[in-house]
Amino acid sequence: MAHDKKTVRRSRSRERDRDRERDRERRDRRRSRSRSKDRKKDRKRSRSRERSRERDRSREKDRDRSRERQSRDSKDKSKDDKKRKLSPIFVIDDENKKESKSEQQKKDAEEAEEKAKLAPKKEPLSLEELLAKKKAEEDARAKPKFLSKEERAALALQKRQEEVDAIRKQQEEARKSFFHNETPGKDREWDDRDSRRRESQRAREDDIKDKDKEKEVEAIKERYLGLVKKKRRVRRLNDRKFVFDWDTSEDTSVDYNSIYKERHQVQFFGRGNLAGIDIKAQKRDQSKFYGELLEKRRTEAEKEQEKMRLKKVKRKEEKQKWDDRHWSEKALHEMTERDWRIFREDYNITIKGGRIPDPIRSWKESGFPKEILDIIDKVGYKDLTPIQRQAIPIGLQNRDIIGVAETGSGKTLAFLIPLLLWITSLPKIERLEEADQGPYSIILAPTRELAQQIEEETNKFGQPLGIRTVVVVGGLSREEQGFRLRMGCEIVIATPGRLIDVLENRYLVLNQCTYIVLDEADRMIDMGFEPDVQKILEYMPVTNLKPDNEDAENEEKLLANYNTKKKYRQTVMFTATMPPAVERLARTYLRRPAVVYIGSVGKPTERTEQIVHIMGEADKRKKLMEILSRGVEPPVIIFVNQKKGADVLARGLEKLGYNACTLHGGKGQEQREYALASLKSGSKDILVATDVAGRGIDIKDVSMVINYDMAKTIEDYTHRIGRTGRAGKAGLAISFCTKDDSHLFYDLKQTILASPISTCPPELLNHPDAQHKPGTVVTKKRREEKIFA
Repeated sequence: MAHDKKTVRRSRSRERDRDRERDRERRDRRRSRSRSKDRKKDRKRSRSRERSRERDRSREKDRDRSRERQSRDSKDKSKDDKKRKLSPIFVIDDENKKESKSEQQKKDAEEAEEKAKLAPKKEPLSLEELLAKKKAEEDARAKPKFLSKEERAALALQKRQEEVDAIRKQQEEARKSFFHNETPGKDREWDDRDSRRRESQRAREDDIKDKDKEKEVEAIKERYLGLVKKKRRVRRLNDRKFVFDWDTSEDTSVDYNSIYKERHQVQFFGRGNLAGIDIKAQKRDQSKFYGELLEKRRTEAEKEQEKMRLKKVKRKEEKQKWDDRHWSEKALHEMTERDWRIFREDYNITIKGGRIPDPIRSWKESGFPKEILDIIDKVGYKDLTPIQRQAIPIGLQNRDIIGVAETGSGKTLAFLIPLLLWITSLPKIERLEEADQGPYSIILAPTRELAQQIEEETNKFGQPLGIRTVVVVGGLSREEQGFRLRMGCEIVIATPGRLIDVLENRYLVLNQCTYIVLDEADRMIDMGFEPDVQKILEYMPVTNLKPDNEDAENEEKLLANYNTKKKYRQTVMFTATMPPAVERLARTYLRRPAVVYIGSVGKPTERTEQIVHIMGEADKRKKLMEILSRGVEPPVIIFVNQKKGADVLARGLEKLGYNACTLHGGKGQEQREYALASLKSGSKDILVATDVAGRGIDIKDVSMVINYDMAKTIEDYTHRIGRTGRAGKAGLAISFCTKDDSHLFYDLKQTILASPISTCPPELLNHPDAQHKPGTVVTKKRREEKIFA
């Protein structure tokens, strides 16, 4: 308890100490405030004292000066008095001075009185004289007096000088009265600084006065010596013009005789006209006259007939206007040949190959079965691409097709829809019973990745429709693929090498295959698969070949055969370019094909901006880091030319914190699938790949393609940058070029110049190797040749 009491006392004492300190601080603040106020008051007082002192000093100085002047004046006066008296110099008292002064004044007054008495008195002027004098002065004043220019100038200067003297005299009197009226103050010490300031101020005032005087003199000279140029008064012309012709309102003959009211007009037949009168006005008056004349002569029947004719013309114009509507405003049955031509121009579709059906405007107007349309709606394909609009109707006629379109244009669906529609038209029991006869269709792709991509697209439609699909590619177990083939399937998607292996080992037969698709045909030829493709086509049955005549283009015969089980073999080839090898393959295996061109063949998409950097090999990595550090939107594809380079670059990017994966020919199938799946799902942001990924692989929304190593050919470059800017979206392609890529500079320059959104860099534009095609022999001009003596 005692301990608690002690602690309570201590706490109370601490609180008291705190309160005291707070009170002390408050008192100090108040004191400091009062001190500051006192200081301010002292400052104000000191300032007012200084001002009063300065005033007193100035007054004292002025008084001293006035005293000095008075003393000087008195001295001068005394000197004059002494001279006047001619008396000897001696010292006298003040009283004697006063007496002498008074005596002198008395003498002067007496002398003045005497002079006045002696002088003759002046007689005052009479009233008549005063009036005459006044009149003479007035007459003299009224008469004009001639003065020369010099005299006028002299008079003006004299007048001005008198005014200035009067003003100065007035100022001087005011100053003197001010100084004399001042109260005397106490003596002050002489202030040098004050005197200097006043002297400088006086000098300034004198300068200003001198300048004003100079200006006044100049103004007087200009005015009286004729230096000012007067503006000439411009005589204002009258706006009204005098009209010499008579106006109709001035014709008085109208009121004089009523016959003049109706003016006579000469009417000519043929080409006659009056001279001197406007021909157009004459023709207008004549047509009006004859129109009124004919209207009077017409009968009621003729008038009715004319009304009917005008109605027909109006109806015809309205019909023409109705027919000239845009194709999007018309129904399908209202479309004319001209509308279909405009439709193809709008979608940049060019066709070749005889009678070709009209394109599809929308999914609703396609006439497909409901289950197909439901799947299309479920998948999310809202509108058709240009290649789909034209290729699907041709495929439904059982005609061979060559489709030439840019990458990412929707070619997969263009050949899948006709195939799925034909397979679904066959009885399901027959399909199951004849499974050992092989598939109904083979789709060939140049790479495993493209084959798997086609399989994904096919399964979206095939699984709901009960159509089985098998992929036959390298890198997977051949036995497993063979087992799936024996189980039966309708569609086989394969790469050429593995498909030949399966066919030779009797895992697969093509007894009822009637639909062959060659996707990315130019790529397959470039990769050396032409012999393999020819070998696969030899395994096909020859009993269902189309006749190589006009029947291959006959729509009715082809449709009649299309609805049967043993329909003609249909070969579909899709390519981005048309090299000679592809044309040769098409001539051999396709019968009277319909050729569909979409956009500009062999050119990169117009939505991809192309940027080229020419640098050394050592600067590539630094430039790549600079681009990636700006912040890019994934996914990004980086192309290299070597497998080892892809692995090294991917590891370097991983160390720097970027999510990168690789894709090249040295990877197994599972690793390839994992790389593509991770890029599509978003777990990886950057794909480092060789040309394996340059063709046909569709990865959605690729924002950027970087050619770390430049492609070997311009076609490979086109396909590489075609990975971005797909499906109507914008893309960016950046390429690193070295001096080893100079053989591509000419074609690369032409490709960039052809792009509407790309700019060719000056180092590529002006490079010597970019001026001529590779292999061109450039002959020097005569003036450029050097002669060595």
